[in-house]
Order: sequence, then structure tokens, then C-alpha cells
Amino acid sequence: MDSSRQNQFDDWTPVTGWGLGGYVFCALLILWLSHSGDRWVFLLDSANLAFHEAGHPLFGLLSERLAVYGGTLAQLMFPLLVLFSFYRQRASFSCACAVLWLGENLFNIAVYMADARTRILPLVGGGEHDWTEIFGRWGVLDWDMGIAGLVRLAGWLLIVGAGIGLWYRRAVVARR
Repeated sequence: MDSSRQNQFDDWTPVTGWGLGGYVFCALLILWLSHSGDRWVFLLDSANLAFHEAGHPLFGLLSERLAVYGGTLAQLMFPLLVLFSFYRQRASFSCACAVLWLGENLFNIAVYMADARTRILPLVGGGEHDWTEIFGRWGVLDWDMGIAGLVRLAGWLLIVGAGIGLWYRRAVVARR
């Protein structure tokens, strides 16, 4: 590996064994909670819901048609901003945790997407179902379950990928 590439790794915070173990524990807990029972990770999904609901009026200021997308956009925007902040600080463990939050957020969004046709989920404040409206606009309402499955898969890939990235920083980069 050339020295410029090595220096690129050197400015990132090292990953401790406790950090890697903590990530794996939290990731497994989140994966279990978001795929069993009510599929609700209380702390994260409560925050995700607050960001989602705040996003509707926020993006609605830009355009009434954009308001329906605003919930999901805001819900994704917050973990992405946290990730960007930690990335700029070169904080390995913190970046992985932000990716974990983002991946879990995709599970939450996938549940909402999969509900587009059945509309069983209780909605905050009643009103319209975002993904029924969005998929209806796009002409893909019948694909709600398939699209939700792809979004869920993306969440899994992010969470597993962040864990592999931490392991790589711990096992490979730290030994150089």
C-alpha cells in the first residue's frame, strides 16, 4: 500500500475490541427488534417518527406536492447528517453507529412502504398514507411489497457493511 493510502487510514480513529463488540451487540439487538414483534426499536423509531412528522411541513414549505415525500426525506436526512459529521471527524465507531441508525431507519420505512395497499398501520394524526400516495403517483402501488423488500435488504447491507468496515479497521488497518 502506498504511503498516501496509508495516511488516509491513519487519520481515522482506531477501533477497539470493545467498540467492535459493542457494535455487534447493538446491531444484533436492533436486527432482532426490527424483525420481530411489533418491528419497533423504541428509541430509534420514536426519533425516526418525530423526524418523519417534522419533515412533512418542512418540505411542504418548498412545495405542496413535495410535502408527502418530506416525511421520509427528513427521516433519512438526520442519520445522514450525523454520518457526514462523524465522517468529517474520521470517527470510525461513530460512523458505523450512524450507518446502523440509517439501516434501521430503512427497516422502519420498509414497514411503512409494505403497508401502502393494506393501510393497517395507525397513522399519526390520521390523514393520508404517504406511501399509498407516492406509489400511486409513480404507478407502482402493486409493487409495494417488492420495493419494501429491496429497502429492507438495503438496510441489512448497510448494517452488515458497517460491521465489516469496523472489523477491517480493527483487524487489518490497525496491524499496519
